[in-house]
Amino acid sequence: MSTLNRLRIVFILVLNITIAGCGSKSKPNNAVAQSDSTKTAATTSSNKTILVFGDSLTAGYGLDDQSESYPSVLQTRIDSAKLPYTIVNGGLSGETSAGGKSRIDWLLKQHVDVFVLELGANDGLRGIPVEETEQNLQTIIDHVKAKYPKAKLVMLGMQVPPNMGATYSTDFKNLFPKLAAKNNMTLVPFLLQGVGGVRALNQKDGIHPTAEGAKILAANVWQVIKGIL
Repeated sequence: MSTLNRLRIVFILVLNITIAGCGSKSKPNNAVAQSDSTKTAATTSSNKTILVFGDSLTAGYGLDDQSESYPSVLQTRIDSAKLPYTIVNGGLSGETSAGGKSRIDWLLKQHVDVFVLELGANDGLRGIPVEETEQNLQTIIDHVKAKYPKAKLVMLGMQVPPNMGATYSTDFKNLFPKLAAKNNMTLVPFLLQGVGGVRALNQKDGIHPTAEGAKILAANVWQVIKGIL
């Protein structure tokens, strides 16, 4: 094999590894497709719409089937309770709060009755200043409130590993209840409660939940939002 061919193979391997990493936007294709198809279902039914707006956790990154993502599991619980709501999965792998800020208006073209915000994890992993994340999330919330002032708002709290530094970790954790209180949002204190750091409930990357982990995420959300539906 020539040196040139070897270099080509190495380049392809490195590219594939990079794409597969956390924050990759290679897997949102099925998440976006689900968002579009679910949006159509919501539009053609009499159900109210729940928009879950987030990153790879919401998109169901790495799961074998989108029906295993926590918004889909949550939809099953809603259907079992015979509540008239249809979930639109607005998750996009690799999304940051800045990316969400630029994307929110497109998703708000459909009517939203309940808005669930799950963003910030990628900001934390990248060490983006907490103040910047707070401003971006507030802008997203402001857009939702301006377009649908009667929509119920839900904040999904997030935390970062302690190796990000004690001050940063604390400020980041406190960001979510702070915004929830400011904007009269229902708060899920920590979306990954019972899953974060549990090897058996996470994929090999140690970040994204397995199908079993996603069920726990859905339960964490359900316990809080069932009272407002």
